[in-house]
Amino acid sequence: MTVNANKPERWKQDIAQSVDFYNDWFMRFAPTTYRETRKQTTEQVLSAFKITDNLRDLSSQTLIQNPSILQILRMATAPPIARDRLIGLASVSANLVKNMEQNNRLPPRMGKTESSAQIVKIGRIIRRLLDIDILPWLSSNDAIKKETIFRSATVIADRLCGSVSDPIIRNAQEKRQLSAIAAWLDARGYTKIEAGSGMTFEAMPIGSYSFRMNVPAQQDGRKRNVNIPIDAVIMSKTANKGDFPLLIEAKSAGDFTNTNKRRKEEATKVNQLKYTYGDNIRFILFLCGYFDSGYLGYEAAEGIDWVWEHRIDDLAAFRL
Repeated sequence: MTVNANKPERWKQDIAQSVDFYNDWFMRFAPTTYRETRKQTTEQVLSAFKITDNLRDLSSQTLIQNPSILQILRMATAPPIARDRLIGLASVSANLVKNMEQNNRLPPRMGKTESSAQIVKIGRIIRRLLDIDILPWLSSNDAIKKETIFRSATVIADRLCGSVSDPIIRNAQEKRQLSAIAAWLDARGYTKIEAGSGMTFEAMPIGSYSFRMNVPAQQDGRKRNVNIPIDAVIMSKTANKGDFPLLIEAKSAGDFTNTNKRRKEEATKVNQLKYTYGDNIRFILFLCGYFDSGYLGYEAAEGIDWVWEHRIDDLAAFRL
C-alpha cells in the first residue's frame, strides 16, 4: 500500500505547505524554547562560577571533581573554543574531553596519572585564553558585583546555546511531532506503552503504541545484530496475528541542504529491517519542514512512504 510516495503530482504543493507549517512553528515557538534553554544554561554557568571561585580556580583537582564544567569553560574563552579545537590545542585525548563533557566523568580505562596530566594541559589552555572582556574581575582586584557576575554568566550561556542551537530546536520539534502522533492515536482509542517497559515491538498488543523503541536487526551480509532506534511503533487495531507494527521515523528540517545529505540513512534502516524481517515490515516517515522533490524521489525509489504532518490524517491510510 502506497499513500504519498506514488503521487508526485502532489509533492510540490505538499512541500510548500510543509515549509509554511515549519516556519510558522519556528517563529512562534523557537524563540521561547531558546530563551528557556538559555535561562537554564545561565544557572549552570553560575554554578560553574561558584565551583571555580568565579573561574579563579581552574586547578586539575577542580576539573577532576567537576568534569562537565569543561563545556562551559570552552565558552568563557576568547574566542570560544570548539571541542575539537581544544583537543588539538592541548594535545589531549578526544575520549577524555568527550567523557568529561558528555558523561561528567573521566574515561574509565584511562589511568589516573595520564588523565591528571592531560587535565593539567587543558587547564593551562583555558586559563591562557579566558575572555577578560567578559570576566573583568580576573584582571582587577576590585570587588566583584553580583550584576557583573550575572551579566558574564548570561553571555557565556548565550554562547553555549548558540553553539548548540540546532539541536535545541530539533529536540523541541521532535517532541512536538511525537505529541502530534500521540494526540492522533489517543483520539482513536489507542493505548500508549511507556518507554522502558521491556515490551518488544513484535509483542505489542493490538491497538497500542510506543515511542523511542529499539528494534533489533541484522546488518546485510553480517551476523552482528544492531539496534535500530524507531521514533514511533504502532500496532494497528486492525492487525492480525503475526502482523508487524507500523514503524515511524519523525523527521523535521529547517533547510533543504541537510535533508539531502542525510537521505541515505532511512534507506539503510529499511534495508536492515527487510533483511531481518522480510518485505512485510512497514516503515514510513513523518515529515515536517524542508523536504524537496529530490529527497522525496530518493525515498520513494527506496520503497519508503511518508505522512506529512500538515496532513496527519493520512496515517489512517496505513490501516490505523
